[in-house]
Order: sequence, then structure tokens, then C-alpha cells
Amino acid sequence: MALGDQIYVYRELLNLQGVYEHHGIDCGDNTVIHYRKPSETIERTSLLTFTRGNQLYLREYANGFCFIPNVVVHRAETRLGEKKYNFLFNNCEHFATWCKTGISHSSQIKEFVPFIKNFNVSQLYDPLKRALKNADPQNAQQLLKEALEHIRVVWDEIQPQYKEAIKERDTWDKVAREAVKRNRDDLARAALEKKLTYQKKVNRLQEQLDQLAIMTEKVLKNLLGRNSSW
Repeated sequence: MALGDQIYVYRELLNLQGVYEHHGIDCGDNTVIHYRKPSETIERTSLLTFTRGNQLYLREYANGFCFIPNVVVHRAETRLGEKKYNFLFNNCEHFATWCKTGISHSSQIKEFVPFIKNFNVSQLYDPLKRALKNADPQNAQQLLKEALEHIRVVWDEIQPQYKEAIKERDTWDKVAREAVKRNRDDLARAALEKKLTYQKKVNRLQEQLDQLAIMTEKVLKNLLGRNSSW
């Protein structure tokens, strides 16, 4: 690896290895500028701190525009101390890609969001239980914070779908009522079928949101050191 390279390592989430990539900019002197966890601040750290002993990889741009190495590092330095981390819109990959190409982009988020749409929320429970069972207090706190972040991402994906489903359900209810007034039973039946379809979607999404709310409460209780049964 060399000055101005975009480098990354695989980090774990909830004790599951290789779940996501953590990106940074190589400064060429065994230091890296990156969005550091858990501070969620752009910092310059040692390469060892960045890798945490994990294998280092290079993000390559074979056919795309990239700034020259000194400019890449300068761009990274201009954002040192920034505390605007957002998992979906301004994560470590967004930052490093912006430094390298001028475009804030995260390929792993683009791949992750479609997965969330069909995600079984209940699957969030078991990995967290296993992770906390043998974790020391410091690691447990970090795992809980990462769990809250994961929950927030899923919530932010599901809630707009839930609101839209409610809106569609209510719209088709109005259409059905208007059709009845006009003695259009055929249109009323079709509208009621549409309403039922969206009502089922509302119920499914509401159940997922309820599960997320319950899990959030449990995670927060653990994070605050309160007694809670998992």
C-alpha cells in the first residue's frame, strides 16, 4: 500500500466475521485517516489501530478518475475532526471514496439496503445474545452500540414503507366508498381487494416495527447497565 491509497479491512458486527468493510486513506507513513469507531470522528491513527490485526486490502479504480496521491491525502486532512457520521449517507467508505475520486459513494450500502427490505427482524436477536454471553464489559458496550446502529438502519428502511402502505390502504378505502355511492359494485370489489392487499402489508410492517421497538428497548436497558432478561 502507498501514499493516497484507499485501503480497507473487514470488520465484524455482533461477532460475525467479515460483515462490513472499514475504509480509510493511507498517508504513506504508517498512518491512516478514517472515520474511527466508536468515536465516529475522522481521525489520523496508526495503521495498526486501523487494521486491528486484520488483513489489509486495496480499493482499486482501474478505469476511473482518481486524484493524485498528495491531493487525496490533502482532501482527507481537510476533514479531520469531522463528526457527521451516518451509516447510510456518510460512512467510512463514503469518506474515503470522496477523498479518492471526489464522489461520495458506498457500494456496500447500495448492496445492503435491498437486503433489508426482506430482512427477518427476529434474526437480529440470536447473534446479539451469543455475542454478549462471553463478551467483556467494554466489548459488550461496543456491541450494543453497533446493534443500535444496525436497528436504526433497518427502522429507517421499514418505516417509510409502512407509512406509504397506510396511505395506499386509506386511498383504496375512499375509492371503494365512492364506488358504492355510484352503484359500481364491480369497482368497489376491486378497490376493496387493493385495500386488503395494502392492509396485509401494513400488518406485516407493523409487526416488524414492533419487534424493532422491543429490541431497541432491550438494547438500551443493557447499554445503560439495567437488569434485563435476554
